[in-house]
Amino acid sequence: MDRLYKGIRKFQQTFYKQEQELFKKIGKGQSPDILFIACSDARVDPNLLTQSKPGDLFVIKNVGNMVPPNDGATKKTCTAAAVEFALVKLQITDVVVCGHSDCGALNALWCDQKDLACMDNLQEWIKTASGVKDFVLKHNHDPSYASKMEMTAKKHIIQQLENLKTYPLVAQAVKEEKLRLHGWYYEIGAGAVHAYNAETGSYERIECKCEEYGSPCSGEEECKDML
Repeated sequence: MDRLYKGIRKFQQTFYKQEQELFKKIGKGQSPDILFIACSDARVDPNLLTQSKPGDLFVIKNVGNMVPPNDGATKKTCTAAAVEFALVKLQITDVVVCGHSDCGALNALWCDQKDLACMDNLQEWIKTASGVKDFVLKHNHDPSYASKMEMTAKKHIIQQLENLKTYPLVAQAVKEEKLRLHGWYYEIGAGAVHAYNAETGSYERIECKCEEYGSPCSGEEECKDML
């Protein structure tokens, strides 16, 4: 805990002092335009990954970045409540579902049930992704564990986007072109993010293309030419 207390002091003495005006502004209310759904994994930090400031993202973090489908068999969840709040109260315009490599929740899909014997809630929660496991069993032809888990994670992200559309508020907003849904796969070891392209059915690495046109990229906010 000592390092957390030291971190608070450092935050107050450095970052907060530099951004006092920002904190005064967001202290009066929040107005993010992006809902970011990520995994509880300690290595996944949405603000760090996107270099966003406090107040820029409305974040849902849960085990496996899951969005339970909106059906009668599913209990009301905190995730569903946050989705409703984001659309109705915050009027967000974009939703990002961000999965990642080496996801413990998705690894659990492939575990022997005895390994999860003491985690009843986890067993129940990951049942939401059972259809993804069935898909991978049918379509994965690479015998390596790494390939199987990458396909599991990427298919899982796509399934969560479909699950989002089972919520009437989301479906209506998408239909009216007031809301855009995005699927991202974060490759932790490489620091790379791949975006799902629904038209091609594939993932494409998000990266700056400036240098392809002969102009160096400063990495600053004004760079808009991303893939």
